[in-house]
Amino acid sequence: MRKVIISLAPVEAGKAIDKEALVEDVARSAQAGAAMCHLHCRRPDGILTEDTGELVDTFERIAERTDLIIQASTGGVSDMNIEQRCEPLKYWRVESASLNGGTTNLGEAVYINSFEDIRYCARAVYDRGIIPEIEVFDIGMIYNIRMTKEQAPYREPVLYNLVFGHRGGMQANMECLTAFRSAVPKDALWGVTHYGRDNWDFLGAAIAMGAAVVRIGFEDSRYLAPGREAAYNYEEVEKLAALIRAMDLEVATPSRAREIMGIVLKRNPADLL
Repeated sequence: MRKVIISLAPVEAGKAIDKEALVEDVARSAQAGAAMCHLHCRRPDGILTEDTGELVDTFERIAERTDLIIQASTGGVSDMNIEQRCEPLKYWRVESASLNGGTTNLGEAVYINSFEDIRYCARAVYDRGIIPEIEVFDIGMIYNIRMTKEQAPYREPVLYNLVFGHRGGMQANMECLTAFRSAVPKDALWGVTHYGRDNWDFLGAAIAMGAAVVRIGFEDSRYLAPGREAAYNYEEVEKLAALIRAMDLEVATPSRAREIMGIVLKRNPADLL
């Protein structure tokens, strides 16, 4: 039976972070079916930073209580250059990381990811044995990855996260999903993120079309039901897990998710030597 990976992105951009509450929410999300936790490198006030201290401490606490795949972001709109954005990759527990596939508009902001940025990040993740999740906001970014494949050491299978809903990017409708899905190479894995989600129809359609990973959490949307926001991330995970099972599919455990993504679990810092 096909297994679907639930990826949790629990922190809403720009909001102050209550670390204790966050770790508790993530732990309950793991119990509900999440297999991976995606975090940006932020200060306690929610601002993006190259200082990995808070990120490392948060992931350490999560690792003490769960077996979740640790996924660090190398993205987000900020003044940091690509070297600064890749600082979280130096943390030994990071097993997966975002790799952004190109430049796009995110609302009023311009999110810059040059070809050199793409190549730099690809080398940085693979040099450390980290599996990239390639974030693509429009179809052209899939071709950006194809064009850089000869210059960057991508390893099969490549995992694409198709991101919908941002102003300036692909929108969450069946026409865009079908077009986006058709551009993904047949030998690649793909997942979906619906930013600003106000219903669950689109995620259900993506799962039905073969999504291997579905991202959920407050980074993208707090919506739980018509007119009702979730108070905790684990509520969204519970609903997504129930949806997956209602489609006669299975929710992937962290260990199974590692197998699907080709992750070799890092047991201690010495594994990186």
